Amino acid sequence: MTLASPPLLVLGAVVVAALAVVAWVYGRRRAAALARLGVATPRPGRRGTGIRTTGIWLTISGVALLAVGAAGPAASVPTPRASGTVILAMDVSQSMIADDVKPSRIAAAKKAAKQFIAAQPSSVDIGVVAFEQGALVTSRPSGDHTRAESAIDGLTVSGGTSLSAAIIGSLGVITGKTPTVGKNGELPQLGWWGSATIVLFSDGQNMGAGGGSGGADVDAAAQLAEQSGVHIDTVGVGTEQGTTVEADGYRVETALDADALKAISQTTGGSYHPASDAQQLGSVAGSIDLRLTIVHEPLPLAAAFIAVALALLLAGAMLTVAGTGRVV
Repeated sequence: MTLASPPLLVLGAVVVAALAVVAWVYGRRRAAALARLGVATPRPGRRGTGIRTTGIWLTISGVALLAVGAAGPAASVPTPRASGTVILAMDVSQSMIADDVKPSRIAAAKKAAKQFIAAQPSSVDIGVVAFEQGALVTSRPSGDHTRAESAIDGLTVSGGTSLSAAIIGSLGVITGKTPTVGKNGELPQLGWWGSATIVLFSDGQNMGAGGGSGGADVDAAAQLAEQSGVHIDTVGVGTEQGTTVEADGYRVETALDADALKAISQTTGGSYHPASDAQQLGSVAGSIDLRLTIVHEPLPLAAAFIAVALALLLAGAMLTVAGTGRVV
């Protein structure tokens, strides 16, 4: 329990101590005066004496609780809530112009991402990373979600796809560092970022950072995220039947690679969300569960202390009157 004004509690303690001393001295003097007059001191168990004594100590107890209430007590209550950092990693490679998801993969992904943003509370900081063969931070994490929405609206397609670049770039935004995986797969230490989540929208067709399959790079990047406590939820945009797109003057077959996206999410403890049409993509926001963090929030207790104090003061006054037969 914390106090907003500890000096008030100290002052109250002094007042209570003074009242207790006065009550004790008054009792001693009253007993001595009765003895001088030859009147027997009332037995402690006698009804009037017991009621009066109880009333006095109830009044003193009420003053004590009133002093605690005036000091502004508050308890720290653990409260779960959705908070932390979310990075929306958006695939903007040329395969995202495919129209097997209407009107196109990129358009459907943008709509789903914006619906996801709209569903999040302001306690969640949202950033956007666009990736193809590299990753570009288009909006840094912020509680102002309009920035992320504007960044999503401005995305355009180009280049190939590097899922490892998406993960590494997103981790860089989360940690404020520049992660570099060693030539032999050595993973850097980025610390623990358990309240961060990456939501990766892609068709999963990975060409790697250097144009190859890039599988090892993706595995290392996913392991780095897992090592840092960052979950990656992947959203598959496209159909497994696929279609053809024209890129750089060539017609290229493109289809959803769900296995690649599932492997990333499984490695990091996240989930894979299939979305073969625009309607499925629209429900993504409700299917991604962000982790809850425990936030300690102050719970004011002054009102409770004051209410009990007033009840004790009232009871003390009533017993004192009943015991003495006098109002003053």
